[in-house]
Amino acid sequence: MIAYLEGTLLKKEADRILLLVHQVGYEILVPGFVMDTIAPMALGEHLSLYIYYYQTEHQPRPVLIGFQLEAEREFFQAFISVEAIGPMKAVKALTIPVKEIARAIENRDTGPLKRLNGIGERTAHKIIATLQGKMGKFSLIRDLPEAPAASEIESDAAAQVTEVLVEQLGHRPGEAKEMVDAAMQRKPGISTPEELFEEVYRGQVGNGQ
Repeated sequence: MIAYLEGTLLKKEADRILLLVHQVGYEILVPGFVMDTIAPMALGEHLSLYIYYYQTEHQPRPVLIGFQLEAEREFFQAFISVEAIGPMKAVKALTIPVKEIARAIENRDTGPLKRLNGIGERTAHKIIATLQGKMGKFSLIRDLPEAPAASEIESDAAAQVTEVLVEQLGHRPGEAKEMVDAAMQRKPGISTPEELFEEVYRGQVGNGQ
């Protein structure tokens, strides 16, 4: 059984990712609150996930569901113990952070629970009846660091490449800045220094330099 995977982020979709691990690509479903932290990541970045492995007689094709913390996976296992909430429904439902859901359950507050996809008043009360008194641990889950915004990533890459062009490759600061700015205008969304170097190089080759 697969319980943990670590590899390279190869593809992102609305509710799943493709993770490359030792030349094997694993399709992993992720709840909304997990995708919120993965979405800003660039393809090619390193990612590790704790895995809930789901396969039954009615679901013969194995399904992998990913979480960034082991405690989040543990919460998921508790959440699907509620009557009428299976793994596939839970993946779609969990759109807000675990600690918010856990605190709502402990406080017997159905409001946040009804914000979850597919969870109505009746099911919210079932969740509270089943899990209230067991959620204290999960209400203490720390907030994961927010991924840097795209503009911050681009700025950092630009600074690194400009510094190398000046200090290691002998370009004047103004010239290096023009080369980097032109590359980023040609290809918006560059997220790594390696990508930016490649685009700067293409620009110089295209200009016959």
